[in-house]
Formats: sequence, structure tokens, C-alpha cells
Amino acid sequence: MQKESLCVHAGYAPGNGEPRVLPIAQSTTFKYATTAEVAKLFDLAEPGFFYTRLGNPTVDAVEKKIAALEGGVGALCTSSGQAASMIAVLNVASSGDHVVSTASIYGGTFNLFAVTLKKLGITVTFVDQNATDAALENAFCSRTRAVFGETLSNPSMDVLDIERFAALAHRHRVPFIVDNTFATPILCRPFEFGADIVVHSTTKYMDGHALQMGGVIVDSGNFDWSAGDYPELTEPDPSYHGLVYTQAFGKAAYIAKARAQLMRDMGCCQSPQGAFYINQGLETLPLRMERHCRNAEIVAAWLVRHPAVESVNYPRLPGHPQKALADKYLPHGTSGVISFSLRGGRDAGARFIDALKMISLQVHVADIRTCVLHPASSTHRQLTDEQLHEAGITPGMVRLSVGVEHVDDILADLEQALG
Repeated sequence: MQKESLCVHAGYAPGNGEPRVLPIAQSTTFKYATTAEVAKLFDLAEPGFFYTRLGNPTVDAVEKKIAALEGGVGALCTSSGQAASMIAVLNVASSGDHVVSTASIYGGTFNLFAVTLKKLGITVTFVDQNATDAALENAFCSRTRAVFGETLSNPSMDVLDIERFAALAHRHRVPFIVDNTFATPILCRPFEFGADIVVHSTTKYMDGHALQMGGVIVDSGNFDWSAGDYPELTEPDPSYHGLVYTQAFGKAAYIAKARAQLMRDMGCCQSPQGAFYINQGLETLPLRMERHCRNAEIVAAWLVRHPAVESVNYPRLPGHPQKALADKYLPHGTSGVISFSLRGGRDAGARFIDALKMISLQVHVADIRTCVLHPASSTHRQLTDEQLHEAGITPGMVRLSVGVEHVDDILADLEQALG
């Protein structure tokens, strides 16, 4: 099926007389007849549900739907996008290891990598994604275990050259992890360009209605773990009686380990009710992404012409320095998010945001409602000026998330607020 049909039908197929809509399995536990059956589940010898932290029918259906949309072999839903990024990295890196990440990433992820992972003994080198190959090569060391980047960076809206970074990672025999939140699999499927692991904050476009926090990790099944230095995947796991993930799960070894080890121990799982809400959003994702993109293209072109606007960063704009990358990786649109700066800097940005009427100021993005945020004083507040610059953020930058309202109403509110 095409992606539009997968959004509606993948993951759950009701049998004769069963509910047409995905049911909510609102239960923490599941009943079995014998201890032998439960033992097989705990040994990972057979598939099944025994505790909702590790698996639940409603959550499982959503995982299968997202895996189908991205073209992966399996997925793991988490309690948030932050949890997804954390598990994705910790699944292959531990104390003493190293990760290479682009600097133009979401502020929360930047803090996770620069502060929390550092406390766990994992160092992260942040690189300019537009640097030369030679400069990027210098970021690697013998303990590098992964490369991380965002398809569309939040909030600077830089387009990642996925093929280039995938080739770079694979030359060093490490996986390439891509945060595909803003693009969604409707606009870009990173696995088709060489990425190995994809993460999403499902809180954003996948949910789309500001209802449910969530995240997801999707495994392509394409990375050869035996070709690199990943004993946690290729050698016996003592916590599962010597099970070897690559032998037991083949192409799905990575996502099986993420669930069996890290979700088991950290417990940052998605709830059945939450998965149900996310599924509701997924069913209309293609329709919404088309409207978000078309509205944003009109708004971006309007902002470019406004005398109060100093600069606009939206990769679909003619003449944008990353227009060629956008055409290659995101030919159908670059989401509804626009970053722009006003003449007058930080003060002008604050006056503009405070004057908006329909468009709301909120710490969120990728919602059906048009919303706005000042990253330097909110999502990226913990970053120094130097780190802000590395992330492609100016002090006066405004992040505008264009919703699905009538575009004339969005433009009217922008016009009156800009004066």
C-alpha cells in the first residue's frame, strides 16, 4: 500500500466481528495458563504480551504502523521524543564511548547529549553539518559508536544531506541515527537514503493535535552489527541467559535489544491510551502534512516581502541555499515550520509575538493550530550564545509553526502584529 493507505490500515487488521477501530487494551498485565508459557516470553523465545511496559496490543499496532510508514523492520514507542533519542543512543553506546552529532538539533536533544550523556560517560562532538568531509572526518575517534542528525533541524530548518552523512558513518562502520520529526515519513523516508535508525517525537506532527506526548524508534534492519564493534548485540547477553540478539532476531536485533534491555530497565514506555491518540493522528497525517506545507509556502513567501522581516529560513523558498537539498530529500514540502528574524532583534520579536491574536504563543510545534515561539528564551534557553550560533539560532529568531487554518486568516494576524 501507499503511505496514505498505510496511515489508515497498517498495524491493525480486525477479524470477523472484531472492532473496526483500534481497541484500547487498557491493562497492565495479561493472563496465561501455565508457567512454561510465561517463561518462554521472559526468555524472548516467543512473541507475546506479558507486561505493558514491554508490550501491549494497542501500542504494538502503532509501532507496526510507524515501522511500515518508515519502511523499517520494527519500532519501539516511548513516552516522549527525548526518551526515543536517549534509548536510540544508549542502545549502542555506553561509558567511554563517543557520538558525533550535528549541532543544528533540537535544544532538548542538545542538552541530553552535551550534559546528561556526559554524566553517563558518553562524549558527543557537535559538528557543522555544512562542514567539509575532511572536517567531519576529524570528529571521529576509535570509540565513536553512532552519528546523529535531524532531517529538518529544529528550529533553524536546515536540511540534512542524509546520503552524505550516511556514507560518512558507514565509512567508520557506525550507524546513522536520524530524527525525522519535522519531515515525518510522509515527506521523507531517511532509510531510502542510507540512514539506519530513525527517531520521532510523535508529540509533533504524528499526533498533530497537541494531545499526547510520545516518541518512537524505528529500525531499518540494514546495519550490519557484526561489521562494527558492537559486542552488546553480537555477543551473549547475561541478563537473558546468554541470548545473542543478532542470532535470535536477525535484522531486528537492534530494536529487540532496545525493548528487552533498555525499555525493561528504564521504563519510559507509551501507554495504551496514549498510543490510541497517536494512532488517531496518524490516520490523517498525509492530509495534514499537505495542508501544513502549502500554507507554510504561502506564508514564507509573504514574510520575505514584508519590510519588517530581516530574513526567512524556509528551504522551499526560491533561491534558498538549501533548496537543492530540499528538492532531493523533501520534494513534496518541508513541513509547516518557518524560522525568521525581525528587524530590531530580540525586542522586535517579543513585541510581534505579544501582538498576535489568533496565532498562539506556546511551547510546542507541529500542531494543527498555528503557533509561535522565541527559541532563544525558551526551548534553547540553556544554550550559550556560542551554542546558539552553532545551532543556527539568532537571538531574535522566531519559530512559526503554520497550522491548517485558512491561510488568509494566518496572514491577517501576522500583518496586524507586524504593524
